Amino acid sequence: MKTLEEFKEFAVKGNVVDMAVGVVIGAGFGKIVSSLVADIITPVLGVLIGGVNFTNLKVTLKDALEGKPAVTWNYGAFIQSIFDFLIISFSIFALVKLITRLKKHTPPPAPGAPPAPSAEVVLLTEIRDALKAKSS
Repeated sequence: MKTLEEFKEFAVKGNVVDMAVGVVIGAGFGKIVSSLVADIITPVLGVLIGGVNFTNLKVTLKDALEGKPAVTWNYGAFIQSIFDFLIISFSIFALVKLITRLKKHTPPPAPGAPPAPSAEVVLLTEIRDALKAKSS
């Protein structure tokens, strides 16, 4: 029973819940970034570099025989993955930089006046001052 209580305490800690929310939001954000790269950035880059797609580049290590598929070294898919990573990482960098710039321009709230002391504090201060004056 103690283990169950320890697990309950662990599972409802703020850090665990915050981390779970971060993972869920991160997964959703990952889909947005993937769509941005695949649907917006990559087509533009494809036009700029002449429609080069590295995915189909490969070296055949062993030809197809007797219904078995050929053994290939798909180095083009690896090169394309590197380009995708670079595009995604640069896109995230630019987005984080933009968000950081927007946060810097937001002025911090002005500090308010300190709250007035409570009636009890005022009364105790008066009593203290009266005792001081009496003993002097």
